[in-house]
Amino acid sequence: MATIVNMPRLSDTMEEGVVASWLKKVGDKIEEGDILAEIETDKATMEFESFHEGTLLHIGVQEGDSAPVDTLLAIIGEEGEDISTLLNGNSTPKVEEAKEAPKKEETASTNNNSTAIPEGVQVVTMPRLSDTMVEGTVASWLKSVGDKVEEGDILAEIETDKATMEFESFYEGTLLYIGIEEGNSAPVDSLLAIIGNEGTDVSTVIEAHKNGGVVTTTPSTEDKKEESKPVSETTSNAPKAVENTNTSTGGRIFASPLAKKIAKDKGINLADVKGSGENGRIVKKDVENYTPSAAPQPVVTSSTPSAAPQVTSFAIAGEEKTEDVKNSQMRKAIARSLGNSKFSAPHFYLNIEVDMDNAIASRKTINAIPDVKVSFNDMVVKACAMALRKHPQVNTSWEENVTKYHSHIHVGVAVAVDEGLVVPVVKHTDALTLTQIGASVKDLAGKARSKKIKPNEMQGSTFTVSNLGMFGIESFTSIINQPNSAILSVGAIVQKPVVKDGQIVVGNTMMLTLACDHRTVDGAVGAQFLQTLKTFIENPVTMLV
Repeated sequence: MATIVNMPRLSDTMEEGVVASWLKKVGDKIEEGDILAEIETDKATMEFESFHEGTLLHIGVQEGDSAPVDTLLAIIGEEGEDISTLLNGNSTPKVEEAKEAPKKEETASTNNNSTAIPEGVQVVTMPRLSDTMVEGTVASWLKSVGDKVEEGDILAEIETDKATMEFESFYEGTLLYIGIEEGNSAPVDSLLAIIGNEGTDVSTVIEAHKNGGVVTTTPSTEDKKEESKPVSETTSNAPKAVENTNTSTGGRIFASPLAKKIAKDKGINLADVKGSGENGRIVKKDVENYTPSAAPQPVVTSSTPSAAPQVTSFAIAGEEKTEDVKNSQMRKAIARSLGNSKFSAPHFYLNIEVDMDNAIASRKTINAIPDVKVSFNDMVVKACAMALRKHPQVNTSWEENVTKYHSHIHVGVAVAVDEGLVVPVVKHTDALTLTQIGASVKDLAGKARSKKIKPNEMQGSTFTVSNLGMFGIESFTSIINQPNSAILSVGAIVQKPVVKDGQIVVGNTMMLTLACDHRTVDGAVGAQFLQTLKTFIENPVTMLV
């Protein structure tokens, strides 16, 4: 029997993936564990292996194309097997397959086992948050029975087979029932919660789920009006009828929380966007692909007729050309992460100049040892780790109700790659020697540039270092890599006149800039951290103790 393979969620922040390359083609034999394709996530390009065996019957996403998580990626089955029924409903193949099998049984037992859901009540089941997820564990509930729930509110944190993820509500109302208590596990599609109007009796729905009965919805008068709406409106005002039925019911616009957020950020009116999701629901791609109406154009051309000759005369001088380059998943993730950081964390910046004469001499001595290679960046990373140990307030993370103080020190090192920027993490940096830090940074940077770095090698940093000195940049400011409280910007070593012992001499200096989150790090704390950091860098021997 044919098996549907969906676009997997290969990182906790992944929303869609790009098929970088297919390693199998239609007709190839597939064994369990074979690499099907290389998939580009928002963090790295990763190999995706098959959990099934058979023949590759269909490829749903071509090389270079992107698709949301859980959409049809491929179909594996027996050679020559008919998969037309799966392809006909390729937007929701799993639903169609699941519904088809029990259809005959349902018709035979509808009178005995079916239970109608009261009007306004929504049943929330355990979601499938990863392609391989079979069951989930409720790590914590963020809402209690009786709480008001808005669309987009986080209901619970659910532990999957890969990560613990927040699960948001797609409905609004009152939380009437919790079906799985904290710490308990349940299979996908089990009853998780019930949301509806306050005071609604849902005991029959709960009982039906416990007994494995069929739960059906009773069409309300409002639903019936909506079904007939397109027919009546197409005769009078066809374009409006199509748009309204696709996006709203009774004046309410149906859109995913992410689509609402993107629309708000871009200043787009959701009422103008046509939804392509289930029942006309507006999803992320609808907002991203939306282009405003060009209605004002005729006004501009008619009010400025004299502008036409000027445009024509300048057009002769040269050709205007604009090329659209598709944003990679990494570029989107960088924009989303740094945008959130810049506009949510109150940044302030502190500068300090460091005398590098001793560091230059020490590095020359260290690198004279056979098979040893230490960079100035390794010295800065080591010095940061030791300074963080003396100033724990900087080694923190801000949350709405608490400030997290980390006893471990994991320094992230920003690495430039072809498509943007990644931040590999050197774990327990304060416990490593200079040579160990250098080897670790070199290994992680190599993996990042070849797109072979693993997600867990880019997670868990408590502080970040960004160095542009090798490009000749003397001073710059960075955006904090949340949930860190600070990031250090490292400039180039510059030779210039300095005053030593009352004499002007040639010296080597380096500018450091510390960006701080004012919610956790005050100015005095940041200044004291930089003073300690300066002491370590100017006296490298203190880092060997």
